[in-house]
Amino acid sequence: MAFTAKDVQKLREQTGAGMMDCKKALTASDGDFEKAIEFLREKGLAAAAKKAGRVAAEGAAYATVCAECGVAALVEINSETDFVAKNDEFKKFCADVATAIMVEAPADLEALAACKYPGSDLTVVDMQREKVLTIGENIQIRRFERYDNNTMNIAYIHAGGKIGVLVALEVSDNLRGNEKIIEMGKDICMQIAAMRPQWLNRNDVPAETLAKEKEILLAQTINEGKPAAVAEKIVLGRIGKFYEENCLVDQAFVKENKISVAKYVDRVAAEQGGTAKIVKFTRFERGEGIAKREDNFAEEIAKLTGGAN
Repeated sequence: MAFTAKDVQKLREQTGAGMMDCKKALTASDGDFEKAIEFLREKGLAAAAKKAGRVAAEGAAYATVCAECGVAALVEINSETDFVAKNDEFKKFCADVATAIMVEAPADLEALAACKYPGSDLTVVDMQREKVLTIGENIQIRRFERYDNNTMNIAYIHAGGKIGVLVALEVSDNLRGNEKIIEMGKDICMQIAAMRPQWLNRNDVPAETLAKEKEILLAQTINEGKPAAVAEKIVLGRIGKFYEENCLVDQAFVKENKISVAKYVDRVAAEQGGTAKIVKFTRFERGEGIAKREDNFAEEIAKLTGGAN
C-alpha cells in the first residue's frame, strides 16, 4: 500500500514522532496507518509530544561569528538536563541552528523554525523534533540574536555554554580584523558575562527606570536624616553610581578597574592607530527566568513503592 507526504504529516501530528521515523514506520507497515503507529510505539518513538511538555531549563547559549563573512549569531537552546547539554549531538545541533540564523537571517522564532537545516532536507523545527527523539529529552530553541557584518563582531561562550555574549564594534577601516581589537573585544565580552550590564550607555536607560531609581534614592537619603534640598544633590551623585554599575561603557574595566570600559576601548584603538566604539551587545544566560522543576525525592520514592514505609 502506497503512502503520501500527507500521510507522513498526519502520522507525525498524531504520534509526535520525527519525519524520518514516520517514513520508516509507513514503509515497514506497507502504508497501513494503524500498523505504523504500532511500529512507532514498539520502537519507543511516539514520545516526542509527551516530552515537549517537560520543563527545559538547562542547555546552552551558543555564540559564533562567521570567519568568511563576519555575520554573528547567538542562540539559546534548552534541554532538560545539564548532562544532555554536554552531549556532542546536542552541541552540533546548537552550532547548526546558529549557522541557519547567520545564513537565512530569520526575523523571529517562527521564521527560524521554517529555515532549512544546514546539510539536510529538513527544516529547523523538523530537526528539532528528530533530536527530541534521538536524544530523549525536550529540546526548545528559546531565543536568538543576529548581527550583520556592518560591524566588527566578537563572540564569547562562558563555562561551556552557561553564558553566551555577542559584542558589535564600530571600528575604523584600518582596524578591521586587527588581533589586538579582537582581543579587546573578547575582554569586553568577558566583562559583560561577569558584570551583567543592563544597558550599553546612559541614553539607553528607560526614563521610567531612571525616575524610579531617583525616587528610591531620594527616599533613602531623606531617611538618613538629610534635608530635602541637600538630599536632591546627593541623589545626583548616587545616580552616577547607578550608571557605573548598570551601563557597560561606564563600568570599571574588570582587568584594570581604574579606567572605564569606554576609556579602555579608546586606549586600545588609539594604540593601534584607529578608532573603535561599542555599538551594541547581547548576553544570554541559559535557563534565565525559566522556573525549574523541583523534584521531591521522598515523594518519588513513595510513588514507586506505593507509599509503603
